[in-house]
Amino acid sequence: MKEQVMDKKGTAPPIIRQKAYEQPSVFIPENLLREARRQKSTPAGKVPSVCVLDPDGDIVENLLAHNEAQLNVYWACYHTNMYDFNLNEL
Repeated sequence: MKEQVMDKKGTAPPIIRQKAYEQPSVFIPENLLREARRQKSTPAGKVPSVCVLDPDGDIVENLLAHNEAQLNVYWACYHTNMYDFNLNEL
């Protein structure tokens, strides 16, 4: 059993009381993705197997400015968008 953090009264805060640490988590990727798709009405489909991270958005901005990227409608994330583009040659 995990050691619990106690408050000044010697009891654990409600958020960590009565936890079943030995049980498997219900927060598995399949469940999270299914619920995100349901809540966002995102259709099932393919996302690329390889992604380029663009933290400051410069790559996406350039691709969109040249009409070379399209929003991926199958991306079921709450906080980010995914854009598809083709890379013809390196």
